[in-house]
Amino acid sequence: MADEYKIEQLIDREVYVGGKLVGTVRGQRFNPRPDHVRSLRLDVMPEVADEYMRKPAFSAPLAKELIHSLQPDGTIRISKSMRELQRRWRNTIRIEEGLYAPDEMLGRAVMDNDSNEIGTVVDLQKVKRTFKGAVVKLLPRVSSRMGLPEEILIPVDQFSKTTARLDEVILSSTLERVVALTSYARLNGLEVEE
Repeated sequence: MADEYKIEQLIDREVYVGGKLVGTVRGQRFNPRPDHVRSLRLDVMPEVADEYMRKPAFSAPLAKELIHSLQPDGTIRISKSMRELQRRWRNTIRIEEGLYAPDEMLGRAVMDNDSNEIGTVVDLQKVKRTFKGAVVKLLPRVSSRMGLPEEILIPVDQFSKTTARLDEVILSSTLERVVALTSYARLNGLEVEE
């Protein structure tokens, strides 16, 4: 059903589950390949975030497949319960005050905090049912300069922000600092010095 609607039809519309206002659609990830974009960005109502998220976030993904219908009053109804929405929000990555679905992360350019591009997110890895690492395919020059494999796992807690228009995710520090972290070593199966 959702594929029938264009993003322009959905922007700034309120989203309801049953009679509960969940939030307002604010847009979607910019990507030149629309088939990769399976989630909308939703500004979540504070009381919904408090009740249905482990740690409240201002924005969260809304899978397009959940959109049931556009109502005559201009609101959007979704086809699942709040419990299903909560389950999907648990299957996300937190960056700043937002939750991001896997489809919103894949293919993003990864930059360090000095605006140097280091690679691209190609996959996400879970540890005990929670996303802990992003598989990043490094640029060949970065890989050879640092003596790293073509793909590394970067702890997702090292992502400090994301840019919607440029489709980037930015690290909180340099790649040199990230690869020196204990969490990086554990994720990549390296020996951890105690």
